Amino acid sequence: MQNKSIIKAFAALFILTLIWGYNWVVMKLAVQYASPFQFAALRTFLGALMLFLVLVTTKRPLALKEFPTMLLLGILQTCGFTGLLIWALVEGGAGKTAVLSYTMPFWVMLFAWPMLGEKVQGWQWLAVAFALFGIVLIFDPLHIKGDGVSMLMALSSGISWAISAIVSKKLHKRRPELDLLNITAWPTLLGSIPIIIVALILPAPPIVWSNTFYLTIIYSIFLSGSLAWVLWTYALQRLPAGVASMASMLAPVIGVGAAWVQLGERPSHIELIGMLLIALALVTISAVTIKKHAEVGVAQGQE
Repeated sequence: MQNKSIIKAFAALFILTLIWGYNWVVMKLAVQYASPFQFAALRTFLGALMLFLVLVTTKRPLALKEFPTMLLLGILQTCGFTGLLIWALVEGGAGKTAVLSYTMPFWVMLFAWPMLGEKVQGWQWLAVAFALFGIVLIFDPLHIKGDGVSMLMALSSGISWAISAIVSKKLHKRRPELDLLNITAWPTLLGSIPIIIVALILPAPPIVWSNTFYLTIIYSIFLSGSLAWVLWTYALQRLPAGVASMASMLAPVIGVGAAWVQLGERPSHIELIGMLLIALALVTISAVTIKKHAEVGVAQGQE
């Protein structure tokens, strides 16, 4: 029974990475029919409504608690991460944006030092070197192209995601009793409000309500949003967090491949090397995390 449960958890992770990986192509297609802020507003606001619908149907707590932290998470997760990465897709490639956004674990490791007191040690320094060199190769500062601003926004989205992860971790330590779905729904809703305001203020052509755009909205809300969240929760309940995180890193690889096949975004040799180095950095971080969890588990078992 235990083996079957683990197999199902990995199957859920595999489906999740397919959904998240292809979502980069979906978002790239969506911004051809709407401005980045129009699409981001629709995706985040409707996605928040779906989360609240799940809260109601599962009879989970609806009350807003820790408002200042919820607002900060909304700014970081929704405005910072989602808004920036969708904006980055307007001028930049889907595959490159996916890789730079998924540098999040690297930034978490660096920011956890001053914010949580978790020092970078041992093999983690190798991950730092891999990631930094990979980022430099992707940006290629000596021959920077017109998508330099887009790459910077994609990188910033990963940084914003990382800071939000640290804020969430500190909140969980302070208020472990808070419902996980509740503290996901409220930041999504609060963070969608500034995006909606910007979408209404900034001049932009009207949305082209084509069949393709409808499909991108449906995919973003129901698949990469609601279903992906259920799959991720299911996997986390049955696998160590480090293992689940490492498996989810397949998503940017799928994003690069899908963008190459469907959109013709073929990375240069230098960019491919940079992406490989970032992947090595993320795998190193995950391996160290899994090892630490295993050592803690052994120590607790001995006690």
